Amino acid sequence: MEDTFAYTLDPRRFVVCGIDEAGRGPLMGDVVAACVWLSHDHMIAGLNDSKKLSEYKREQLAVTIKEQALAFGIGRASPEEIDHYNILNATYLAMERAFDAMQEMRKQKAAAAQEGLLPVDLVLIDGNKIPPQFIERALNCEYVIKGDARVNEIAAASILAKTTRDADLLALDQLYPDYGFAKHKGYPTPAHLKILQDKEILPCYRKSFGPIRELVRQRTGQDPLPLYEGSTYYTRKAKAAHKQQEAEDEAGVTQGSLFAGLDDF
Repeated sequence: MEDTFAYTLDPRRFVVCGIDEAGRGPLMGDVVAACVWLSHDHMIAGLNDSKKLSEYKREQLAVTIKEQALAFGIGRASPEEIDHYNILNATYLAMERAFDAMQEMRKQKAAAAQEGLLPVDLVLIDGNKIPPQFIERALNCEYVIKGDARVNEIAAASILAKTTRDADLLALDQLYPDYGFAKHKGYPTPAHLKILQDKEILPCYRKSFGPIRELVRQRTGQDPLPLYEGSTYYTRKAKAAHKQQEAEDEAGVTQGSLFAGLDDF
């Protein structure tokens, strides 16, 4: 893949890493992120957006990336964390964990070579937002829209994230062969939703996602989501309650004002 993104730093002399994720849309499983630092002296041929590659090609490239990358890391956020924080914030958490795992590999390699650890000069993130955790840590970041098709580091990260999540699904498919995880990959396909009508909602499902949440409601008569502080669900409930309280307070003030001062007579 021709790298079409203009770096602000020379990647041959500085530490430039790319981050991407896989698994935001499915109804189940972890959201997985990867962070990769590549050598530009020995470029890996065939890098591209993981979605544009065959499964066989992705698996081949994943092996090559792990062998040839200067460092890489994998990060995850669980279904429980997705339900707690919402999928966007859980994705940011997975990205931060991937970055930290990449940094840990760099530290180990630097210690083994008895070298100092160079600072990370630039973090390139697929998408249109920078995770707030990275801003808080004062990391130099740039987001790249469609970065997995434009930046080699991000393309490599997308491949590692995708193949890692696919491996998770294959493992789940062996544990629960009747759920068809290897086929639908957790996405809300008609076949997947039909299977769920007669099956238990496993712990690996994301109860904050509409179809799963509705199924749990139908079966138990209760909403499966606790009011986690900071979650999207909590925020909506809190805002609604606050708005109702404001309306009640305003009504009380208005009613009270009709009789204001009567006690003075």
